[in-house]
Amino acid sequence: MNKISILLILFFCCFKSAFSNDPPATEIRAVWLTTNYGLDWPRNRTSQESQKRELINILDSLKKYNFNTVLFQVRARGEVLYISDIEPLSSLIVSGGYANDKFDPLAFAIEESHKRGLECHAWLVTYPLGTDKQVRSLGSKSITIKDPTITKKFKGEWFLDPGNPRTDDYLLSIVEEIVTKYDVDGIHMDYIRYPDNRGLFPDDGLYRVHGKGKSKSDWRRDNITRFVDKLYKTVKDLKPWVQVSSAPLGRYRTLNDRGRGWTAHETVFQDAGKWMDMGIHDALYPMMYYKDELFYPYLDDWIINSNNRILVPGLGAYQMIELQWSLKDITDQLNYSRDKNTHGQAYFRTENVLSNTKGVLNSLGKYYKYPAKVPPMVWLSDSIPDKPHSISAERNEDGLFELSWESVHKDSRVTYNVYRSETDDFSKDNAHYIIATGLKETYYSYYAENNDLAYYYYITVSDSFNNESDISTPAFFYHSDIVK
Repeated sequence: MNKISILLILFFCCFKSAFSNDPPATEIRAVWLTTNYGLDWPRNRTSQESQKRELINILDSLKKYNFNTVLFQVRARGEVLYISDIEPLSSLIVSGGYANDKFDPLAFAIEESHKRGLECHAWLVTYPLGTDKQVRSLGSKSITIKDPTITKKFKGEWFLDPGNPRTDDYLLSIVEEIVTKYDVDGIHMDYIRYPDNRGLFPDDGLYRVHGKGKSKSDWRRDNITRFVDKLYKTVKDLKPWVQVSSAPLGRYRTLNDRGRGWTAHETVFQDAGKWMDMGIHDALYPMMYYKDELFYPYLDDWIINSNNRILVPGLGAYQMIELQWSLKDITDQLNYSRDKNTHGQAYFRTENVLSNTKGVLNSLGKYYKYPAKVPPMVWLSDSIPDKPHSISAERNEDGLFELSWESVHKDSRVTYNVYRSETDDFSKDNAHYIIATGLKETYYSYYAENNDLAYYYYITVSDSFNNESDISTPAFFYHSDIVK
């Protein structure tokens, strides 16, 4: 056998191993949808209707490629993308449209995401407030004017001061407003840390008052943890099913002198592993925008410190542009995260994925061949909902194959999953059988060829904590005459 033949065999074996096995039936597939500076959305700043269409196109694309989670940025630096009584609406949003109505981006994003079976998590930047120019642009609405005692200026930028307990109160008022007013699936905190670096943040006065004999590093870590604890309790008191998560730095701590100088625990006082251990976080999405020896050992470390809660490594799709990473750098990390049984992948950022940078979207179309369910939060509830029943089917007037079913959960916050199998040898843990997840209604229409093929259909229901029911009694339908 010649050298070329051997190389061809190795290539096809590697290709087969990457795509021959079905993906997990349960897996978070998320993107950070960045609204800061309109990086991902909104690009159009002249028409409310254009902004809506633009967001719909993004969500349609995510749905097409079987993503299931949108981390939608609703707070940047002192301004928000929802109708708030606390902070001003982002200047990026065109507020007038038909009938000159107010445009509420978060309400719209939630509604349109849920229509497509996507979870929508409210992503908030925590402590940064922006430059002098940004702060001035908000005028009297800026917290630097309304309550300057909880702010600090550092290296030309303004920040909320994590060491001031009243900062907690201010941030919690924003979180409470969002969770109360909107049907969000999660609260996702970004920049929940001290500014980098070298510990020069101007907090000596507060440390002298509140340090209580701790080292400044320990005191700073405790300040962030204090807020996280309050955050978790606030959200769970309002809506226990809303996932609480954050995006810590990609490296939790220094490992064998690697990564020194830029870690969550040591550099920016972000003790995210402790949050998981304390049970004050449901999920972590660490920003793992590194590769090789700065990725794999650190993902292993996050797994060790995840307390069996949801861990979703954030993959740096943008690095294929900024640092000229190859597509293989991203897919190798995806493969590794699956091999290690993490709970999925998240990508920064949406535009770098949907623009198909270096073919990444084409590749993800193979990895995400089938829809996937999101993992349950069994530490909050492990009760199993009652299964649906009485499945029926017909061809609707548009020629689509339409399934409908009955459920005792019609008036509660649940979603439905649809499965199809050629035989009654079926498992809901096999992604191959999934044709839809995250449905809000008790019906589902899709294109199925009008022919003599017949399939078994199964329906399950997932509750607000994503606990999935047993499968329904199967229904057997021909795709032609719809005979059970």
